[in-house]
Amino acid sequence: MTRNCVSGLGLMLFVASLVMSAFPSFASQPLYAPKAVKGVLDLRSAKFNEAPININGEWTFYWKTLKKTSRSDIYHEYENFPDLWSNILWKGKSISSQGFATYEVKILLPKNRDQLAFKIPDMYSAYALYVNGKLIARNGIPGTAKETTTPYWSTQVKPFLATDTLNLKLFISNFHHSKGGISKPIQIGLFNELQDSSNLDHAFDFLLTGCMLMGGLYFLGLYLLGRHDKSTLYFSLFCFFYSYRIVGSGDYSLHTIFPYVGWQLAIHLEYIALFMAVAMFALYTLYLYPKDTPAKIIFCMIGVCFSFALITILSPPILFSQLMNPFVGLLIPYIFFAIYIYWVAYRNKRIGAKYALLSTIAIFIIFITLILAYYDIAYPQELLLFAGYLGFFFCQSLILSFRFAFTLKKAKEDAEVGLKVKSEFLSTMSHEIRTPLNAVIGMTHLMMKEDPRPDQKSNLDILLFSAKNLLNIVNDILDFSTIEEGKMQFLSVPIDISDLAQKIIAVHKTSAKELNIDLVAELNGPMPKVILGDTTRIAQIVGNLVQNAIKFTKSGWVKLKIDVVDKTEKEVTLKIAVEDTGIGIPLEKQKIIFERFTQIDSSTSRVFGGTGLGLSVSKRMLALQGSELMLESEEGKGSTFYFIQTFPIPEEPEITQPVLVNKAEEKPLQDLCVLIVEDNRMNVLVIKSFLKRWGAVSDVAVNGQEALEKLDATRHQIVLMDLHMPVMDGYEATKQLRERGETLPIVAVTASLALDAKEKMFDIGMSDIISKPIDPEKLLGVIIQQTKIKKTDGKDSHPSGSY
Repeated sequence: MTRNCVSGLGLMLFVASLVMSAFPSFASQPLYAPKAVKGVLDLRSAKFNEAPININGEWTFYWKTLKKTSRSDIYHEYENFPDLWSNILWKGKSISSQGFATYEVKILLPKNRDQLAFKIPDMYSAYALYVNGKLIARNGIPGTAKETTTPYWSTQVKPFLATDTLNLKLFISNFHHSKGGISKPIQIGLFNELQDSSNLDHAFDFLLTGCMLMGGLYFLGLYLLGRHDKSTLYFSLFCFFYSYRIVGSGDYSLHTIFPYVGWQLAIHLEYIALFMAVAMFALYTLYLYPKDTPAKIIFCMIGVCFSFALITILSPPILFSQLMNPFVGLLIPYIFFAIYIYWVAYRNKRIGAKYALLSTIAIFIIFITLILAYYDIAYPQELLLFAGYLGFFFCQSLILSFRFAFTLKKAKEDAEVGLKVKSEFLSTMSHEIRTPLNAVIGMTHLMMKEDPRPDQKSNLDILLFSAKNLLNIVNDILDFSTIEEGKMQFLSVPIDISDLAQKIIAVHKTSAKELNIDLVAELNGPMPKVILGDTTRIAQIVGNLVQNAIKFTKSGWVKLKIDVVDKTEKEVTLKIAVEDTGIGIPLEKQKIIFERFTQIDSSTSRVFGGTGLGLSVSKRMLALQGSELMLESEEGKGSTFYFIQTFPIPEEPEITQPVLVNKAEEKPLQDLCVLIVEDNRMNVLVIKSFLKRWGAVSDVAVNGQEALEKLDATRHQIVLMDLHMPVMDGYEATKQLRERGETLPIVAVTASLALDAKEKMFDIGMSDIISKPIDPEKLLGVIIQQTKIKKTDGKDSHPSGSY
């Protein structure tokens, strides 16, 4: 609503200022001012301390004469002053706008007066003003031919040595402009007041010009550095063009700073700036309201503006200056067109269109008022012109700022939607990749239990390694997505850091051995037995570093080194480093090595493989915990990745030990009855094979609805529940089972590892989670823990698990 409203107001003020600048006779003047009669102006009773007086009325007029003598026998007539030559009849005939003339008037002043001065406007197109025979002001050089005339425009305040009687003589010459004569009055008043008024006018002009230039630069920057909103671009160009119009016309404030600017250049720029400013504002309106603006009509207006600008560039002032009247005439249909645009917007129920429509109707009212002023019926105040410019620029700044803010908000919403879509995509892809991986890894585990031949075992090891490597890649991508979404969470559980280090070494021992690399762990300092931290994340970070070191080490060793940096009773600071004798990293490449999907060079990924996510994920995880992953490396000699982190020390250093499974026992789940709820036949085959090997019996339900029908609490002791299934998913099935009072353990077997998914699982009553691909040992441990199987006197006891 605000955007439409201020846009209409801005357009209204802009058109009003255009019209005021197009009609130079719009000067404010007193309603009851004395006028000259037959070449004499009686100001003996004037009060100059109240307001300056316009020297209007009947001046003695000499056409085609620059009267330099005081002869009174030269033919003359009395003509209204000020007025253009095109409105004057000389000897009963119209005169040309090109030529030269002399004006004379006698002014009678009071005896007691302060210092007086004249405020002299620009004239078409050169003049010289004499007071009692003395030259006091001149613009250009008035002559009797084009070759002897030099045009120039400026506004001047000139004091004079006053007597009781002033004889004013004014020479005007014009051979360069389509208009001749004078259209603005000369004023007489107190010197200080006229000078202050003139200085204030120039100050207003420079202030507005500065605002528009800075605004233009600001909005141009928004366009270049933002989303390339064309309405912002065209408004910035409008500001640049119209800023010259402010100081290069009217009072010609620019000429007070650059008095030697040529008249030809100045007038070309004045007209070009006006035409191009209107064109840019029309384009701005088009892109601001594209759905409500008939593009063909607006482009016609733009075409006219560009045509006028081209004519101005290619022709002399005497020709292109004739374009002003028809151009001002075009503003009338332009205003009606703007009213139509906002009416369409209002009819289409655009937000704030009602206020925009009212503001454009006000444009028409103001335009009519200005026409009445042209015919001496109403007179706009100069302060209103300044307020109009300032209000216009302020309102347009607001509308584009709101538009930019709206664009940013929309971009944020789009990014959030994109992030949600990406998260859903990754979750889906995770599920779809993990599901077949579950079968691959599960069947590989089963085949390795079938006493394979040595050559078969070697192939199975490679198959299992490749499948787990693919699983690690999927995990890295999901972790990176979780970090970007700001959903990464860290646990604080007791950790035996020495035991964790040995386990990490054990996991990667085979990979190092295949490459003939020594992999060792070294712990130094008074290491506490237990610290508090996130076991999974520490293992993941350190594991990434170890795996990365092994990958890029051709020979030598990789060492996991943990040093105690500082220790108190409540916390310990550890430096955890992974050193290697690998290829090393050049100094200039060390900064980019932590960027996502980045490796040292393109050939690295082909030789060593990998996504380039491991280091990036590790660095970001550490950053979220207030630590930083550091690197020391020398090309060809190896690298050291390390981080320093402070861990709390628990008061009672106890670690919950996992359920121990006797691997020598062939049937740890003898006669346990399990309900498998899974729609994927390969996953069913894998899980049933594991359970059969462990001595359990199983039933299968292919969806949640079937699970509700098949579950028998007197027979089944645990449920392995998939989450994504047709007919009824695992969430709804678990929810309904709990609602009907089932208390046996329900373990989610899922490929979805999102945190919000885990929270949802526990909220609806699931007992534990097993992630796909299924690790047989973890699955066995969870089943034993949830069903609390114990060996007693050589017999198995299988009490029903409780929720």
